[in-house]
Amino acid sequence: MRGRSVARALAVGRIAIGAGLLAAPRLTAGMWLGRAAAPPAVAPLARALGVREVVLGAMVLHVLDRPEVAARWLRAVSVCDVVDLAATVAARRSLPAPGVVLVGALASSAAAAQTWAARVAVRSPSSE
Repeated sequence: MRGRSVARALAVGRIAIGAGLLAAPRLTAGMWLGRAAAPPAVAPLARALGVREVVLGAMVLHVLDRPEVAARWLRAVSVCDVVDLAATVAARRSLPAPGVVLVGALASSAAAAQTWAARVAVRSPSSE
C-alpha cells in the first residue's frame, strides 16, 4: 500500500471513529473509558472529540492531493494521536486494560503511519 493510500485509509477510519462518538458518544467512548463513560456528562465531551476526529479526517482527505500542505496536516494529526496515546498511558491505572490496549494500538500505529506517509506520500501525488 502506498503512502497516500495509507493516509487516506487512516483518515476514513478517523472519520468513522468520530461519527461513532457523535452518534453514540457513551457507547463509543466506553470502548476507551469503560464504565466511566456511562454518566450523561461524558456525552458532550465525547461528541466534542468526535467532531475533532471528523474534521481532522476530512481535512486530511481534502489536502492529500496538495503536496504543499499534505505533509503538514499528516504531521499535525500524528501529533493529535501521540497526545491521545500519552493521555491514555498517563491515565492507564484508572482505565480498563482493553481500552488502554485498543487506544494505545490505534494511536501509536496511526501516529507512526501518518508520520511515514508525511515523508513519502506527498512526494509524487500523480504516482498513486
